[in-house]
Amino acid sequence: MFKKVVFLFVAGIICYACTTVPVTGRSQLSLVSNSEIIPMAAQQYDEVLKKGPISNNKEQTDMVKRVGLKIQTAVEKYMAEKGATSELKGFEWEFNLIDDPQTVNAWCMPGGKVAFYTAIMPICKDEDGVAVVMGHEVAHAIANHGRERMSTGLVQQFGLSTLGAAMGQNPGLTSQIFAQAVGYGSQLGMLSFSRKHESEADRIGLIFMAMAGYDPQEAPKFWERMSAIGGGQKPPEWLSTHPSDNTRINDLNAAMPEALKYYKKN
Repeated sequence: MFKKVVFLFVAGIICYACTTVPVTGRSQLSLVSNSEIIPMAAQQYDEVLKKGPISNNKEQTDMVKRVGLKIQTAVEKYMAEKGATSELKGFEWEFNLIDDPQTVNAWCMPGGKVAFYTAIMPICKDEDGVAVVMGHEVAHAIANHGRERMSTGLVQQFGLSTLGAAMGQNPGLTSQIFAQAVGYGSQLGMLSFSRKHESEADRIGLIFMAMAGYDPQEAPKFWERMSAIGGGQKPPEWLSTHPSDNTRINDLNAAMPEALKYYKKN
């Protein structure tokens, strides 16, 4: 009887701590607030920029910032139309290009801090390609995927504990959970969870780029280019934090009719 009461109590707290993802409506665990995670993300972002180096390629840098501002405007418009502007409280948007010819990547921290690496720019090819990546990465922040992953990590390591309590109990482990939550690390037990977030960000990102005036039909083309550089050396999908390129392309095409409705309005 005692175990049943404890189970119901825990289940009740988890349900109370759930929020809804914009666009998809999926319920997610949210034991960490934006007011807690955004300052941590901003500090981490500043440290990344200090290491840099920031690219001196003006054309590419201007493109990243231009696309970022358009995506930001689209996000703010979407959230305003849904009566969810409060969800953006604490966001301080920033878009930077880091000079790294080896790292084919881009990411967005909770709070709207975005970084692109120069190695991804040739694959983006043009402004539409940058918009594909920008929309996807910003979607992670709007969907609060970092916050959700950190909440899950805290539950796994500390039970139903607050972020403040976890920091006091084990600050090193808590910082590690944060790094994993925002994409600086991963563990096999969380890979399926990460793939779900990647697919969700793909769908949301299509809508954001379409609202920003970019053709969402460019998204599958970007992932075809990304697939071409893989050379067949990628791990099986179940061992990857990302969906396979074929899965991703098929899912993007399935979500295209929804995204095109927003594109045609422009």
